[in-house]
Amino acid sequence: MELSAIPYATVLLLVLLPPPCSSNDRLVPGEVLSPGSTIVSDGGGFTLGFFSPSNSTPSKLYLGIWYNDIPQRTVVWVANRETPATNSTSSVPTLLLSNSSNLVLINNDGRVLWAPNTPPAATAVLLNTGNLVIRSTNGTTVWQSFDHPTDTFLPGMKIRVSYKTHTGERTVSWKGPDDPSPGSFSFGIDPTAFLQTFIWNGTLPMSRTPPWTGYLVNGGQLQVNSSIILYLAIVSNEEEFYVTYSLSDGSSRTRYVLTFSGEHRLETWRSSAWAVDGKWPANICSRYGYCGPYGYCDNTEALPTCKCLDGFEPTSLEDWKMASSLRGAGERGRCDAMMVSWPCR
Repeated sequence: MELSAIPYATVLLLVLLPPPCSSNDRLVPGEVLSPGSTIVSDGGGFTLGFFSPSNSTPSKLYLGIWYNDIPQRTVVWVANRETPATNSTSSVPTLLLSNSSNLVLINNDGRVLWAPNTPPAATAVLLNTGNLVIRSTNGTTVWQSFDHPTDTFLPGMKIRVSYKTHTGERTVSWKGPDDPSPGSFSFGIDPTAFLQTFIWNGTLPMSRTPPWTGYLVNGGQLQVNSSIILYLAIVSNEEEFYVTYSLSDGSSRTRYVLTFSGEHRLETWRSSAWAVDGKWPANICSRYGYCGPYGYCDNTEALPTCKCLDGFEPTSLEDWKMASSLRGAGERGRCDAMMVSWPCR
């Protein structure tokens, strides 16, 4: 996200204004949001405000969105992932929609921590979907947080790729359980083919789905549990290819999250904790290229096992046996295979 250019004198003047606390779901020009105050979506589903990860030292402040209607604070979006503010009396961050109609997150020293690059706007609204939208004077949405996800894929959000630019959104994991800065793992659509979703570790593919064949044009459904149905839609039009989903009426809070360890999880809130209803990769056979060249992973056995394709054999049987004994159950050794120089028997 690009930082808007705001004259220093203008920023200083605005910071010195009395900070009214917004009591509804939006900010309008001249209104500010500071630590201790929040915005709650119309319907009470989500909160926008400042938070500090529990174990951050020194304590750091981030602007984020989290569920308002569950007791365990679960952050679904972070604005200033790479530019946290230090939580101290001399460094107080403030979110404001300036009189020049730019949304900006600044320190009281005038340092810009985060600002979306938008035309002049009339209001910033937190929707009950968890989407923060910035609207122009005529009501047109000029920016939305759903187009800039962090680690969470929410109902109604799109993970997409543009046919024209070959770019699109990815969710990016946190660096650690108490560190919202961008981690190593990302989830999105392969920009070279548009037909598969991947988990990447940096630039290296870690896991991928089978190619989309076109049969799920109108969508499919997944019975998450007895009371929740997830409706998946895969859409291809003239401009883009994207994946989105929705939930059946009355569903509990349900989300996809990419963890700092590289798992893409489907989670549902159950009374007092998040329950994992599915995860990807589900086992070692789901890992990209796990068995090496000319190998395949057989998950029909009690323990998933690497095997070689017909006409190939392990490069080193000793290494194979050693890897199997060291890695134990569930990880039976990699299949670095090579073509044999004699016919297979």
